Amino acid sequence: MSLLQTVDTNPTFAPKESKPLLERLISGDPSFKTWPQDVCRGEMIHTGVWEATPGVTKSIKGETFEYCYILSGVVEITPDGGEPVIYKAGDQFIMKPGFVGVWKTIETVKKVYVTVQA
Repeated sequence: MSLLQTVDTNPTFAPKESKPLLERLISGDPSFKTWPQDVCRGEMIHTGVWEATPGVTKSIKGETFEYCYILSGVVEITPDGGEPVIYKAGDQFIMKPGFVGVWKTIETVKKVYVTVQA
């Protein structure tokens, strides 16, 4: 196993496709594609590319820390009790463990993610 991993932002292998959990769907009919690219420290750290079509879902991080780099699209994230924040291509942000809020995909969004499980 190499200790250097390049993240392919335009992977050519088939993604894992999914839909939001029904209890987290707020509106629309979003679908997700995930191109996992690396797992390390057992199952603790995951890296890859993720894409979502327009729709609104509840985001609950639980014990997960997530770093995101937006490659394309537009998303609005509203923390519970907070103000909405718009992220677009080139923006970066983190969602810390315990984060709860609303994830609204305005334009199909594609991001690089790194998640760390507690």
